[in-house]
Amino acid sequence: MKSQEVKLVNKSLEDEMEVWGYRLCHWKIIVVGIGTLLSGGLLLLLLYSLPEWGVKATCTLTSLREAQTLLLRTTDDFKQWFRAEVKVMAAPGKTPFDNVDHQSKAQMDGEDPKISQSLLHKERIRKSSNTKFAKVRYFIHHSIKYYWNEGSQTYESFQGLEDAKVKCAAIHTDHSSGLTKSLQKYRAFFFGENVIDVKNPFSPKHFIKEALNPYYILLFAAFILWFIEGYYYYSLAILLMAVILIAASFYNIRKNHVKLHKMVEGHCMVRVSVCRGNEGVEQVTSTELVPGDVITIPANGMIMPCDAVLICGTCTVDESMLTGESVPVTKNSAPTSGEDAERIYDTEKHRHYTLFCGSHVIQSRHYGAELVKVVVVKTGFSTKKGQLVHSILYPKPTIFKLHREATQFLMCMGVVGMIGFVYSIISNVINELPVHTIIFQAFNIIFIAVPVFLPMTLTVGLVHAQRRLKRDGISCISPQRINISGQLNLVCFDKTGTLTENSLDLWGIQRAENGTFSAPNTEEVKGSLAKNSFVTCMATCHSLTNIDGKLCGDPLDVKVFSATGSILEQASEKQTGLYNIKISTVVRFPQQSGEFAIVRQLPFCSALQRMSVVVQQLGQKHLEVYLKGAPETVANLCKPQTVPQNFIETLETYTRHGLRVIALAHHQLESELSWSKLQSLSREQIETDMDFLGLIIMQNKIKEQTAVALLELRRANIRTLMVTGDNMLTAISVARDCGMIPDHEKVIIADAMPPFAQNPAKITWRYLENPVINSILTSEIRFAGDELGSEEAGYHFAVSGQSFNVITEHFPQLLQKLLLRATVFARMTPDQKTQLVQALQSIDYCVGMCGDGANDCGALKKAHSGIALSELEASVASPFTSTIPNISCITNLIRQGRAALVTSFCVFKLMAVFSLSWFCNMIMLFMVGDGFGDFQYIFIDFGISMFIPFTMSLNPAWNTLVHRTPPSSLLSGQMLSSVFSQILNNVLFQCMAFVLVQQQSWYQTPESIACNETGFSFNESEAEETQRFKSFENTSIFYVSTLQFLIVAIVFSKGKPFRKPSYKNWSFVLTCSILYAFILFIMLHPISVFEDLMEIGCLPYDWRITLLIISIAHAVVCCTVEMVNDRWGSAFFLSTCCRQNRPPKKKYKCLKLQDEADWPPAPSTISFANTAQYHRSVTF
Repeated sequence: MKSQEVKLVNKSLEDEMEVWGYRLCHWKIIVVGIGTLLSGGLLLLLLYSLPEWGVKATCTLTSLREAQTLLLRTTDDFKQWFRAEVKVMAAPGKTPFDNVDHQSKAQMDGEDPKISQSLLHKERIRKSSNTKFAKVRYFIHHSIKYYWNEGSQTYESFQGLEDAKVKCAAIHTDHSSGLTKSLQKYRAFFFGENVIDVKNPFSPKHFIKEALNPYYILLFAAFILWFIEGYYYYSLAILLMAVILIAASFYNIRKNHVKLHKMVEGHCMVRVSVCRGNEGVEQVTSTELVPGDVITIPANGMIMPCDAVLICGTCTVDESMLTGESVPVTKNSAPTSGEDAERIYDTEKHRHYTLFCGSHVIQSRHYGAELVKVVVVKTGFSTKKGQLVHSILYPKPTIFKLHREATQFLMCMGVVGMIGFVYSIISNVINELPVHTIIFQAFNIIFIAVPVFLPMTLTVGLVHAQRRLKRDGISCISPQRINISGQLNLVCFDKTGTLTENSLDLWGIQRAENGTFSAPNTEEVKGSLAKNSFVTCMATCHSLTNIDGKLCGDPLDVKVFSATGSILEQASEKQTGLYNIKISTVVRFPQQSGEFAIVRQLPFCSALQRMSVVVQQLGQKHLEVYLKGAPETVANLCKPQTVPQNFIETLETYTRHGLRVIALAHHQLESELSWSKLQSLSREQIETDMDFLGLIIMQNKIKEQTAVALLELRRANIRTLMVTGDNMLTAISVARDCGMIPDHEKVIIADAMPPFAQNPAKITWRYLENPVINSILTSEIRFAGDELGSEEAGYHFAVSGQSFNVITEHFPQLLQKLLLRATVFARMTPDQKTQLVQALQSIDYCVGMCGDGANDCGALKKAHSGIALSELEASVASPFTSTIPNISCITNLIRQGRAALVTSFCVFKLMAVFSLSWFCNMIMLFMVGDGFGDFQYIFIDFGISMFIPFTMSLNPAWNTLVHRTPPSSLLSGQMLSSVFSQILNNVLFQCMAFVLVQQQSWYQTPESIACNETGFSFNESEAEETQRFKSFENTSIFYVSTLQFLIVAIVFSKGKPFRKPSYKNWSFVLTCSILYAFILFIMLHPISVFEDLMEIGCLPYDWRITLLIISIAHAVVCCTVEMVNDRWGSAFFLSTCCRQNRPPKKKYKCLKLQDEADWPPAPSTISFANTAQYHRSVTF
């Protein structure tokens, strides 16, 4: 059959998948059934664990339209395979937005939207009705339904009202009346119930799925193998461990299930009022909502059960569950006319009009007698909250370098095991052992070579690290990222609320009249300001709301509003009657005559860097516009003659001192302007021809923990960057004050301009003057780390958001070089922050991001380790959230990450040495036809190889960060040299014991040994009654190897500089002490009970002393080898492998090695795009 064209599902989205269609093949199913019987079910397990093989083994390729089974593969780097079964349902239409006729809708009255999926039931429906039902084919993958689209010839999911490509204006005209009951039922066919279904994890299906995990299958196979061979105690111990692990897994699943239920239970089942057009208002449960329904919001608010767009009124909403930002935000109704109203509605682009599922509507406000209404746009897993829960239920795989290399190691050990498998068969055949013994020992050698406890011990280390983070106030929803947090070498910080205090103090104001600045006023702000246009703008241009007599909103707005001495209150019916236009909020000046009503609010937009309001003064007919925002943005919107000529110089004066500056502007609209006409005006039409009013100067103090944390990061050789939406010079000043940029180092501003007319894009390189030493923000700070300056030139680049876009598009050859030394990124939008993180990752930086979780969501999720400063335990903002509201959390995260990473390396090294040494033990014993006993296996596998790594993981992190970085690879020179040298050391001393015992005068072969309780004797008549494991080789190697494993564990369990010393880990010390005491006790003071239980042979006392000396000698060599390896092992390994002179693997390190004479650009130079000569000297 010709290969069909590959179709895509979720095209261009994060979860994009390729899809192939298959139909069942009966002869293939018969063959697979026979193979399953012959293999004892192993073939079925293999096909279950490999969906690709399972589908191809039972089905044949066909078209997607006729497929019964679908094979899905993700298009990301992981290439995951999934299997899905196609189902068919009967519906009056093929899409939820089809125009079904009245008869079809009438037929649906009384029908349950959950139609049976069986074809027989579908036929009964068709025969019992005159309505022609269409076949709708669909499949379910990860709780999302995908429907067949005849047009695109592939499967698509219906997200909600956005699928209909509705304009904002059309929402008002076409969807504001609500859905009829019959149309609601029709759409329920496709969208289902409005629930975020967290399935019960305790069903038999989930239990079987968990038990079929390859790791548990391996343990069950080991149990069967050992039990059949007669190792009853050891096999039962394996079975008990498997049961405990499954129980622990289910306990963890249950705990997560309870947590997820708590996340959704607040909105999963609430009563709402739904508008049914001419049918009036109906009370229904939220599970019946579908996209297109219109619901009313009560005045006292509610928890939103869906994503909905506001079409009437305003709402104050707490979105902390989604963004981590605890400050309530104000939502306005979607525009009905104007340029913005003609745009296609999108929940992300129009989030100022959207109420998201799970958010708490604190209060709603309406105009006059109108109800506050919203149109449902998304339900279930399609909502913002649903996407958060979906990402937790079905997380994307995160195979980091450590896990990838651990998998490679296990595969290598599997190859070693296969070599031992072949050797075991040959050796045992030569020794003429029974067939069942040959088979058992051959498979046994594989289980010994492959460390089955390695995945479990690595997971336990992460669990301990996660608990330690919890104690430090850091919650984690992605434990796999803890290890990678220990590899961070660059951290980006937001400024406001992260490096600086979230609240700002009003330092002063500076008015502008007739195009001239008046003197700055810092005294008047301490009292009540006199009412004028400037003060009116301060009192009205904000997004504050009054909730139970308390102002809620942005802390900056609260500070500015409080300085005016005005009162904010919701408009009463009496106040509304005094105005000739619809109003919702009024601002009164109690000490002075004057009252202003807020008629329309254009909320702050980070991309536009401004907000504005339209107000009407009581007794006046005309409307006024007040605007505030970034000074550069506001000045561009004002009449040139109203902007003072020294505007730039004045602004730089404040921003150089780290003050935050906000500009105000005013504009009077035409007098005869109705409310509907006002709503039809676009933002561009309102915010134009403004009169410049002046500046508000805010003092943003640096948090006291900021400088200390940045200094610790700098000493640890971790780069720090500031990424903010604030002014460039303000950001640079804060960077200097907190120590991110030392005072003696230069700052170069890369001011890029896009191409204009015939002129190409260009970058102007501006060198700032010497910094202000005595900042008015903070007292002089002396940094002990200043002497730690790198060998590189002391300069830093500063880039604005606009310049970043221009450089990315027109100067790609300079972007990577710029990123190496850029420290400040100002006026950055949320999307630009995400792009910056990706650009840094493209040159192999391991990037961390720390922000408040509001405007930084994209960057926090895209970074290797993002941590949001939030009071919530978990949010959609980032994988880590910290309840500690300062950046000390990032140092704690890196410390714990480094400790967890080193722990993982220690456990890996220990398990590698343990497995290979144990493997060599078995090979030596096979040479004499011997092996270990039942309780010997239990003691070594459970007493040593399980408890030792578990307790080793309890070492807490070191108190501070150090300049050294932990190894980043399991396959690094230092790691490999340590593992191989210790394996060689172990095997040499084991061979020494093995050879020396055979040279003793009292030595006998295993077949001729018989020990009695009275002493040491040989009696051939009692040989057959003696257990076959009581041999001199077995006993000698058992004593030596167990002592070896303990000393290797102690040597590998390093403390400083990444973890606290092992002697402070009392669990590890106690475990090692007990094991040492037990081994030495049964070795030097033999007791027949223990010897019979452990199946240890009788040895002369002097040979026991000899074994002790051999073990002590091994311990000395082991410690010496590890110390030598720590100092010279990596260099020796690299030189041996001819890798010493290779260039660095990291791109940013290679870029640093490139020495260019013209970099950085000299002052007074301009770089032009698309020219051979990038820099040309000019005079500014």
